Amino acid sequence: MIRDGALAIRDGRIAWVGRRADLPGTPDRLAAAVVEGGGHWMTPGLIDCHTHILFGGERVREFELRLEGATYEEIARAGGGIVSTVAATRAASEDDLVAGAVRRLRPFLAEGVTTVEVKSGYGLDLATELKMLRAARRLGDALPVSVSTSFLGAHAVPPEFKGRQGDYVDLLCREMLPAVAQSGLADAVDGFCEGIAFTPDEMARIFETATRLGLSVKLHAEQLSDLGGAALAARFGALSADHLECLGEDGVAAMAAAGTVAVLLPGANYFLGESRRPPVAALRQAGVPMALASNCNPGSAPVLSLLLMLSMGCTLFRLTPEEALAGVTRAAAQALGLADRGRLASGLRADLALWDIESPAALAYWIGGNPCAGIIRGGVPVAPGMAPGSP
Repeated sequence: MIRDGALAIRDGRIAWVGRRADLPGTPDRLAAAVVEGGGHWMTPGLIDCHTHILFGGERVREFELRLEGATYEEIARAGGGIVSTVAATRAASEDDLVAGAVRRLRPFLAEGVTTVEVKSGYGLDLATELKMLRAARRLGDALPVSVSTSFLGAHAVPPEFKGRQGDYVDLLCREMLPAVAQSGLADAVDGFCEGIAFTPDEMARIFETATRLGLSVKLHAEQLSDLGGAALAARFGALSADHLECLGEDGVAAMAAAGTVAVLLPGANYFLGESRRPPVAALRQAGVPMALASNCNPGSAPVLSLLLMLSMGCTLFRLTPEEALAGVTRAAAQALGLADRGRLASGLRADLALWDIESPAALAYWIGGNPCAGIIRGGVPVAPGMAPGSP
């Protein structure tokens, strides 16, 4: 922490950061324009490194069913869950998908989010998956936010392949992944390794194909059971393994050795009423970086606040406030393979957020508030009250 600090920006990147007293002159003599921070705390812009924010329809009825006693797995096996969103997403136009995601993204941006990951995975056919990825790219043009995209074709088995899961995996590897790689629309390949989704052997085939095509990989792993998905992800040098409520010692060790980030998703854990928690103490002891994300999606995490995830990460998962803040900045950037952001350091992108708080721990302390006082993305003020001017 630097009190009474200063930060200089040149060409959209941080040129200098330190104590104001160490500046080699007064700000107005050093800079073409000066933004006075008003004594607020400054952090890197927040990064939401795991979202399914782009989709058609909604699943409010499933929420009611769970309250009546049905489990997430039971709903999925009965034809609900991901497959129900697939039908709505296939029917939606690209413009409709963009419009819906823009509405859901705005609350995140108001909370200081400057980078967001957006997954496909609600198309499960090549045309709709590409439609989703194109729509995701367009979000970065529609709003002041950087977008990282993940191809999640291995999210569920589409209805037309019911009973033929192996044939769908063949299609993914033979046609869909090469087409996605050629399109340049995906920054990484994701998958869902679980009893209701894809087996470790199937995910290994998919990851082998993705890495051969030059795409980074990540994995939904150990959410409902321990199938060794995190260790599999680590074997392929995955950027992250996400969820991890059922993660065992072998998975922790494998992630630590590979440098794979643990992405924790307390919103889904809370919304689904899960009793198991990720092994935070073991991850901490092993030195595995821990990121936090919203997992915004229509089924298991209808979350529209990344700041709320800091609070839940602390209260539900027992992270420290410092770990929670690192989880939506430094560790989140690592989970996306973005080395140019997530910290306040010379040479990095000038993605910044100002906060009207007494201490950084307050970002995890308050529930439902938004103390964001200003946002700068790529060196450009994007929030009211932050126009350049004299101190």
